[in-house]
Amino acid sequence: MVHNCSTETIAKVVREYEGVKRKHAIGEMVKALRIDAPHVVAAFGEDAAVIEHNGEALLLAADGIWSKLMEADPYWAGYCSVLVNVHDIAAMGGRPIAMVDVFSMSKSMIQEQVVKGMHDASAQFGVPIVGGHLHPDAPYSVIDVSILGSARLDSIIYSHTAQAGDVVVAAIDLNGRVHPSCALNWDSVTMKSAAEVRAQIAVLEQIGEKHLATAGKDISNPGIIGTLGMLLEISGKGAEIDLGLIPRPDLARNGMTFEQWVKMYPGMGFILTAKKEHVPELIGTFAAVGMTAKTIGTVDNEKTLRIRYDGDETQVFDFINNGIMHLTEEDVACQPR
Repeated sequence: MVHNCSTETIAKVVREYEGVKRKHAIGEMVKALRIDAPHVVAAFGEDAAVIEHNGEALLLAADGIWSKLMEADPYWAGYCSVLVNVHDIAAMGGRPIAMVDVFSMSKSMIQEQVVKGMHDASAQFGVPIVGGHLHPDAPYSVIDVSILGSARLDSIIYSHTAQAGDVVVAAIDLNGRVHPSCALNWDSVTMKSAAEVRAQIAVLEQIGEKHLATAGKDISNPGIIGTLGMLLEISGKGAEIDLGLIPRPDLARNGMTFEQWVKMYPGMGFILTAKKEHVPELIGTFAAVGMTAKTIGTVDNEKTLRIRYDGDETQVFDFINNGIMHLTEEDVACQPR
């Protein structure tokens, strides 16, 4: 149950969450950086860029880890630097190939733990780290990783292709724990075998090849609702979702409130949109690899994201006046629709 949270409370929590607000500057940067490149099929606004190469798709992404996580738990920061990048390739329906990193370090004592976390995640997911760059005398501690993946061009799961009438599906591995050093990280990966996590990553490739989803993103720092908002914003669409339908573990047993859960970064979690007739197979495909997938709402043309619960309804985002990334359909016009 959502318990005593009003939809207005949840909407405010999501809008004011740092994981959402950190995305506001993206639009301005996109406008300054974008150039015409005919071989680039998709770029800004997606979890990974899609580059056509000899009839196939190369997927390229990069992600960084907040410095405060580096200070709080260097091992987990190193592990997550790999995890978030693997997620970005998987969310596109792709297969991760290899990674490079840029490691900036202010305290030598954290280097060993960060590198150990990166190594363990790399080995567990089967994606090698093949090079990078080290700043051994930086005034801060940050790890940034870039990843290369591949996919069939006709199997890509884009973020910008949701359509009115699609069903919104949230898929999360609920078999985990709140990470001991980060109250907003749901760790469902470190206790799993390599075979288990690799199967969960590979399931998105199957979904892409079967065309079971119309759009998708991995659930990242903006949380479940914020990630859906990003998908809707660049699709030029809106949606209404029911908070009571969002998959969740036993919150009380895990010492969580619902407000925490909607901000949580899950060890394995994705937001997708799909045609209604594909939803049963989509849910079953996730269930086969230990993930709970549920229908939580419907896409529409309103260009707002609304949440409802027990007869109460509130608007979270108005994508025309109060977006997340401040990207429009025109900003991602290089991508096919």
